[in-house]
Amino acid sequence: MGETTDLGRVLVTGGSGFVGANLVTELLGRGLEVRSFDRVPSPVEDHPRLQTVVGDITVLDDVAAAVADVDTVIHTAAIIDLMGGASVTEEYRRRSFAVNVGGTENLVHASRRAGVKRFVYTASNSVVMGGQVISGGDETLPYTSRFNDLYTETKVVAEKFVLAQNGVEGMLTCSIRPSGIWGRGDQTMFRKVFESVLAGHVKVLVGNKDVKLDNSYVHNLIHGFILAAEHLVPGGTAPGQAYFVNDGEPINMFEFSRPVVEACGEPFPTFRVPGGLVKFAMTVWQFLHFRFGLPKPLLEPLAVERISRDNYFSIEKARRDLGYEPLFTTEQALAECLPYYTELYTRMKAAGRDPATASR
Repeated sequence: MGETTDLGRVLVTGGSGFVGANLVTELLGRGLEVRSFDRVPSPVEDHPRLQTVVGDITVLDDVAAAVADVDTVIHTAAIIDLMGGASVTEEYRRRSFAVNVGGTENLVHASRRAGVKRFVYTASNSVVMGGQVISGGDETLPYTSRFNDLYTETKVVAEKFVLAQNGVEGMLTCSIRPSGIWGRGDQTMFRKVFESVLAGHVKVLVGNKDVKLDNSYVHNLIHGFILAAEHLVPGGTAPGQAYFVNDGEPINMFEFSRPVVEACGEPFPTFRVPGGLVKFAMTVWQFLHFRFGLPKPLLEPLAVERISRDNYFSIEKARRDLGYEPLFTTEQALAECLPYYTELYTRMKAAGRDPATASR
């Protein structure tokens, strides 16, 4: 595992987001000086060791102000919900690259000028996926060149850049690759599940029950971020490395969702349909949607592909290099999160089957 270091003052980009706000709270709980940088103020209550900088990662002056007098940067800010295919306009693509790639480059350059010692990037397990079956994959897998969505494409470009900058003028870098992130504050993973349930789309289970994915409970992921930052020392294990950080418990996505959906008082389907059949149907439907203006398909073909093929990753490298061990089992984490998720579902349902109006 090698030696570790104190983190000093830590900058969290995306500090108002789901992962960032949880990370800020954890760092404050550990007695650290923390600065949150985001386009909106931090939701974390006033704290004597928390400083909030409101700004835009694409604006150089904002970034320079954010990194001043900082020792460690943990970069979680990104545009996440990035589509692909024919839905992408040139403007949408330009904005996505400006934030996820250009913003990361701005942050690395400004951090180095400011004398930041450690830089941890948030990538994604999708940087190596590319549609193939992956069971227990590790960090030797090559980057995918098959981009079904802008998110993956921007994450590949930005991670390559961050790792290539390791050691330049003394700043050490590494990258963390989470799987699907969930927990209190999640506005993506289970919100999408709930939208499907409320729309009446969850009638069947797709694919084989033995197909598994992995997930990253937010507090396990934060533990991984902090360990990675602590191991960014000269000659240490982490500099220049990428790490899969997840719960270490691959699980069928439907079986993972079942206790949450049932806790919300909704019946869970039992009938299974082959994944290949559903993907074919959704691919045809998507073509008709773009070509002739039919309503959007119930599921993106890419989403069907993901839930009907093994896609899970080993955490052995993070164990070996960082001493990472998930702090919470899936069962423990679910028990902790069910009140949050049932309340989110109730709010969405009350919003009159228009989830977009459900406030945070």
